[in-house]
Amino acid sequence: MTKSNIPLALPDLTGNEEQYVVKAIRSSWISSTGPFVARFEAEFAAACGTRAAITVCNGTIALHLALLALDVKPGDEIIVPSLTYVATANAAKYVGGIPVFADVDRQTWCLDPKKVQTAITERTKGIIAVHLYGHAADMDEINAIAELHGLWVVEDAAEAPFATYKGRRTGSLAKIGTFSFYGNKIITCGEGGAITVSDPDLEARMRMIRGQGMDPRRRYYFPITGYNFRLTNVACAMLCAQLERYEQLVERRLQICALYRNLLRDVPGIGMQKPAGWAKTSPWLFCITIDTPEFGRSRDQVMTMLAEQAIETRPFFIPLHSLPPFRDRARADGSDLLVTEELGQTGLNLPTYTTMSDSDVRRVCEALMDTRRRITGYNTRRA
Repeated sequence: MTKSNIPLALPDLTGNEEQYVVKAIRSSWISSTGPFVARFEAEFAAACGTRAAITVCNGTIALHLALLALDVKPGDEIIVPSLTYVATANAAKYVGGIPVFADVDRQTWCLDPKKVQTAITERTKGIIAVHLYGHAADMDEINAIAELHGLWVVEDAAEAPFATYKGRRTGSLAKIGTFSFYGNKIITCGEGGAITVSDPDLEARMRMIRGQGMDPRRRYYFPITGYNFRLTNVACAMLCAQLERYEQLVERRLQICALYRNLLRDVPGIGMQKPAGWAKTSPWLFCITIDTPEFGRSRDQVMTMLAEQAIETRPFFIPLHSLPPFRDRARADGSDLLVTEELGQTGLNLPTYTTMSDSDVRRVCEALMDTRRRITGYNTRRA
């Protein structure tokens, strides 16, 4: 009997998404103005604990707009983790900046403040702290280092909307927060993004840049060169429906991750992200690491064997400092990125989505343990 496929991720569109999208279409407000845009921006800002939110067409654009607004100049250095999606470093290059890679903490997998400190030079202008796989970075430490050196901080919260750090929501922990609403994210409209900000002057600057540089007080007068980074009312209609259920969506993901942890906690060779005491995660994907000698299979072998059982997985991001656009500069810097390199070689994303059943989680775990059992005779059945 052919087993049904378990994908890595699926959107949950079981709320008012269709109703609101139809309403937006019937209203004829299908471009970048309309009631759902204003509604989502207000409600998302409230959920994040900031004065304002600005919608944009994707998460990469959110980072790009943030750096434009912060007036990054060619040659300015921006410290970023190497263990992240490439958009974080690409955005720095879009504005002529130089991404300087720092290593991550071995427990949380987020930017290590001690490594940030050692990466600062006289050309450093700012830090992009990524909240990886749903876990917030240590923002008090990072902000303290930034303040000491006169640097700005941007949160890349694409993978961790609604996560908390010492009781405060991601997006409210630095000068600017950026988010992605891609199809596999916790809330989605297919493609989309947002920026959160509490500084009214910075908000006004970003809104002007986002809207082709048009003066908000004088229509069709453009005092600066801007961009068209806007999101549509139709997309925001979907996001409004998603946001109505965000607590439910996060809670279900927490349940799925708790079940994964329980089922896999005693399996030799499997490691997991260790949430800090100050963090409440908002899980994007459940992640493990695989110690090849102890587990008996490599990460890539496990992926192949799970695929044979119709279970989709994904490796961790390839460390950015090893990719062609960045590696020559990274080699010249001589950066120590040992934790990032280890995680990049051993990390595995397992299926995680809110409509996933407990039996699906058990099937993934049983299949994962079976890949080890075939070689070692390991026969502890927890699934």
